[in-house]
Amino acid sequence: MKKLLILPILFLFVYNGFSQVSPEEVEYIQSIFGMEKRAAVKEMLSLNANSDAFWKLYDEYEVERKDLGKDRINLLEKYADNYDSMSNEDIDGLIKQSMDLSAKTDKLINKYYKKIKSETGSVPAAQFYQIEHYILSEIRAGILGEMEMIETKG
Repeated sequence: MKKLLILPILFLFVYNGFSQVSPEEVEYIQSIFGMEKRAAVKEMLSLNANSDAFWKLYDEYEVERKDLGKDRINLLEKYADNYDSMSNEDIDGLIKQSMDLSAKTDKLINKYYKKIKSETGSVPAAQFYQIEHYILSEIRAGILGEMEMIETKG
């Protein structure tokens, strides 16, 4: 999984330039991220004869994941753009949105784990689950490591 360490670096590139990234650039960066991620996933998976079924489901998953990724980027942009002027209510709202996105992401992974298990078996489904959570953990840790800590204002 060490090769997947490249993925959070790409995502951090997006985070560092939030105010300057257009929707088209986000789409482009997500497509590059998706291609690199797909290649890494392919390398780590143990697929049997049902590989076509796996990749069909994986592609469906990626479409839904990208939508959540865009929501996360928008939330991070909002945080970065308003960091110096956020009220307690603003902070609370951002944290609630972040928790909601995390829950939606976990729910999505669980949904596709079940679909993949049904179509290809337990081993590829478990590998998918492990890989997705690993990547997600690395990205989250990278982003949190780069973010300014929320401080008391005033």
